[in-house]
Amino acid sequence: MAMMQSSKYAAYPVVDISDRTWPDKRITRAPVWCSIDLRDGNQALPVPMSVQEKIEMFKLLVGIGFKEIEVGFPSASAVEFQFVRTLIEENLIPDDVTIQVLTQAREHLIRRTFESLEGANRAIVHLYNSTSTVQRDVVFRKNRQEVKEIAIRGTALVRELREASGNKGIRFQYSPESFTGTELEYALEVCQAVMETWGACADEKVILNLPSTVEMSTPNIFADRIEWFCRNLSDRDAAIISVHTHNDRGTAVASAELAMMAGADRVEGALFGNGERCGNLDIITMALNMYTQGVDSRLDFSNLTYLIEVYRECTRMPVHPRHPYAGELVHTAFSGSHQDAINKGMKARAESENDVWRVPYLPIDPKDVGFSYKAIVRINSQSGKGGVAYVMEKEFGYSLPKWLQPDFGSVVQGIVDREGRELSPEEICDLFSREYVRLESPYLLKKCHISWEDEDPDRNDEVATTITSALQKGEREFGFTARGNGPVDAFVTGFIHDSGIDFIVSEYSEHAIGRGADTQAIAYVKITLPDGTASYGAGIDSNISLASIKAVMSAVNRLDIQAKK
Repeated sequence: MAMMQSSKYAAYPVVDISDRTWPDKRITRAPVWCSIDLRDGNQALPVPMSVQEKIEMFKLLVGIGFKEIEVGFPSASAVEFQFVRTLIEENLIPDDVTIQVLTQAREHLIRRTFESLEGANRAIVHLYNSTSTVQRDVVFRKNRQEVKEIAIRGTALVRELREASGNKGIRFQYSPESFTGTELEYALEVCQAVMETWGACADEKVILNLPSTVEMSTPNIFADRIEWFCRNLSDRDAAIISVHTHNDRGTAVASAELAMMAGADRVEGALFGNGERCGNLDIITMALNMYTQGVDSRLDFSNLTYLIEVYRECTRMPVHPRHPYAGELVHTAFSGSHQDAINKGMKARAESENDVWRVPYLPIDPKDVGFSYKAIVRINSQSGKGGVAYVMEKEFGYSLPKWLQPDFGSVVQGIVDREGRELSPEEICDLFSREYVRLESPYLLKKCHISWEDEDPDRNDEVATTITSALQKGEREFGFTARGNGPVDAFVTGFIHDSGIDFIVSEYSEHAIGRGADTQAIAYVKITLPDGTASYGAGIDSNISLASIKAVMSAVNRLDIQAKK
């Protein structure tokens, strides 16, 4: 097999900034968010969104809480232009939302862009031209000064058209496209020239958007570039520093987070990281990362299931099942040890008075983002007794005692190993019922009457009890009357005497299931024979005494099943 030749590639240059401060910073507030779903995300789709689909996506983004939304590239196509006009003419833009439109630094495209904005109360004109070394040399064949002049002329025209429109609600954003591929000092030089041309000041700030159009370095180097840029910009108060990170190396979120620590004020990104090649920054991930650290992201992702539905319909793109926070499987554990820890963590939380979320393997409460607890634990061949117990309790209200969990866990494990698939909660519950509850052979309890000698059955567990039972084994029916300290003791005494099967009830547990008129009792028992053989059973009845006796009968019947195995 041929070896890959790493010598074909060169290491990305580091930044000379030995006294960097960003590693000691923390993200304590939300940035200014700008959604680019309708522009950068849309242009990466195999089938771009229609005007109506873009309207639906726009409404979704507004509902999430975005105050700045890049809605398109109006000079690029009739659909893009028409969408911007539709938003304006049909008054679809809330008063507190600013639309953003992209244009290259070319005169006819800038003029067409301003035509699309006629009548808009607020808008950001986003001008860009590529400044990278490779594009200057290979694509444009222009030197540094010539490329800088493109940015200056474009900025001057935007300023001229803004003043001619009389619309003070139009703001200006400039991007040195491929910032990560541009010499750092040259990127600063171009941005400085743009600010001077615009006349930027504290009251007339320019948005300087620094994109990793292609992600080329580790996130710490990108953060170094942002801190160096902020530190060396001559009038920092006249600029809003924005970042637009791509995911070519898989670290767009980390790059944006570290960039904020390095001084960035604003972040552009898309839902689920939609965008060209490996995508843009995923705003959902970054915002919920902040949320899990106790920081208000000022975006509402409390109903991800609805968001996913609209996103799929509008973009025709899937959401990966392992996508952070939103994927179908990200709140799910299959591993037995993980399931056991989650089960214990959820129980501890229910019993705790501390509101801080602390559950193993779950960095966020699934309910906070619109998911139920149903899928937290799913059962396959990797699962264990804790996971099975969690499913039985959360889905059906069966609180399996610890001494029963290993036995039922092995029953479930045998099924999944044999069938090689995941079991649904309903299948697990039915398996429990078949294995421990609905056992009527070889012994069938046909009738059972309980009487207390002192007519006070609620006094304590030691009340002398007489039990009369009718049973059937095969075709033979038989019955007995026995006494004991409680119904179970009386029944076991009489059954042992009549059947000749010697055992003791070595473990017992009970609880209620259901609510109101539908409330029933479930009892669990473990019986042990003189030779140490153990068997488990469960019984359900509206009467707890009968539920307990049914549980004993199930455990006895399982002895027969075990013997046949």
